[in-house]
Amino acid sequence: MKRTRVTPFPGARRRPALLGAAVVLLAVTSSSVAAADDGPGPFGVTVQAAANARTARVGALFHGDAAGKGGGGHFCTASVVHSAGRDLLLTAAHCLDGGRAMSFAPGYRDGKAPYGFWDVRRVFLPDGWKDGRAEDREDSDIAFAVLGERDGKKAEDAVGGAYAFAAHRATGATAVTVTGYPSSADTAITCTNKPTAQSRTQQRIACPDFAGGTSGSPWVNGDGAVVGVIGGHEQGGKTDDISYSAVFGTEAADLYREAGLAG
Repeated sequence: MKRTRVTPFPGARRRPALLGAAVVLLAVTSSSVAAADDGPGPFGVTVQAAANARTARVGALFHGDAAGKGGGGHFCTASVVHSAGRDLLLTAAHCLDGGRAMSFAPGYRDGKAPYGFWDVRRVFLPDGWKDGRAEDREDSDIAFAVLGERDGKKAEDAVGGAYAFAAHRATGATAVTVTGYPSSADTAITCTNKPTAQSRTQQRIACPDFAGGTSGSPWVNGDGAVVGVIGGHEQGGKTDDISYSAVFGTEAADLYREAGLAG
């Protein structure tokens, strides 16, 4: 697992992130922006994520229910993806495989939850993750969760939209923007780069300082579709500078349909 200060379940791994010392949080100006599928440029540079309509769809996962406003610090990242029920969350399977109460804070920033905390009501894990051998589970490291309502609203409506979900996309067909929450920071970071193939079923991206807590971070292409999440090989990566994702194939597409119908 991308290293975390808070362990979501036994066996999770990650060394504490040293974000303040390591990440160059650039002030993104017109001279430093590249045309990179809507992401801040240049490629392969990690910056602090701006607060906007797209980053509002990404949030931090906390242990504990919404009434308690989370607890124990955030341990993974997740994103709102479109579904008929308008209440669907996407992250890595190893983030949700703990059997504990969890809540989601979209657009979490500076230690505040501008859209509130949302209860994770139901979790969907792939059969390959639940039933597979340890060495095979990395190809199934994707999960969905149905969120409860808050103040009579669905999550997708509250944050003003959702990402599309896209399976069967060729690795590296376009650059992607990865946004996530290191456990050592209370504001998201983001980086744009072009993924490359690690294997037929795994993809990788070079983006510095994606440390503990960034597991589950969405890889969003220029069409606004999520084509990966940090996880998979080495549960997302043993180093902060290279992150992995399972390639979304038939299993991921089937799970998305199942979870979407349950919302």
